[in-house]
Amino acid sequence: MSPSLPLEDPLVRMHRELARALNKDPDKAKWVMVIDLARCIGCHACAVACVSENKLPPGVVYRPVMEEEIGAYPNVRRRFLPRPCMQCENPPCVAVCPVTATWKNKQGVTVIDYDRCIGCRYCLTACPYGARCSDFAGFYTNATAEADGLILGRKAAAKGYEDAAAPEYGKAWPPRGHGSPIGNARKCHFCQHRLAVGQLPSCVTSCIGRATVFGDANDPASYVRECMGSPRVFRLKEEQGTQPNVYYLA
Repeated sequence: MSPSLPLEDPLVRMHRELARALNKDPDKAKWVMVIDLARCIGCHACAVACVSENKLPPGVVYRPVMEEEIGAYPNVRRRFLPRPCMQCENPPCVAVCPVTATWKNKQGVTVIDYDRCIGCRYCLTACPYGARCSDFAGFYTNATAEADGLILGRKAAAKGYEDAAAPEYGKAWPPRGHGSPIGNARKCHFCQHRLAVGQLPSCVTSCIGRATVFGDANDPASYVRECMGSPRVFRLKEEQGTQPNVYYLA
């Protein structure tokens, strides 16, 4: 076996460390993400997995992958930058909410109470990363033809996905089209519903390059803490004073 191959898949290690964090007082964990740009190949698997996991409608994307072309022909390259919510220590989106519908939880994740959100979109404007979206009640299958008994139309296409309730925040939301989160601000929440049952966020498990690292920053032995100490580490827009909890490796 090549000495360059890891002895253990990083996902196995992260799962083990997640279990360790949940076995102690979960409120003492601080969830942090590190994205190694050298490992990201721009496959968008994380973005697709996120959309599928959270039943996101058109126009709502929690984890876009930004692409940039650099160089001049024939020496052209593309580089990719996945951009989830930064889960800032000092989140501008929280301070502007007029109804206190968004806040940082004990584990450092900025969450939204869909029942309290009035859809004013102040938070969308305040976020310097553009990490929040507004749910305008779209359906991917709106233009799909429907003819009972003749073709499998929109109802069949939407069954199991668009008509299903989002699992976010571990709450049984009504089938889509019947109230929240339609009309609300929405954002990445590190898959809180998955963490609660000992599963890593869907963007982490779907990353084929193992470019996304997730874990408890309060655990000095964790993989994510190890990555945070890399000389390649940086954060986006540090000059804004937001103190993001998503780190990148250049």
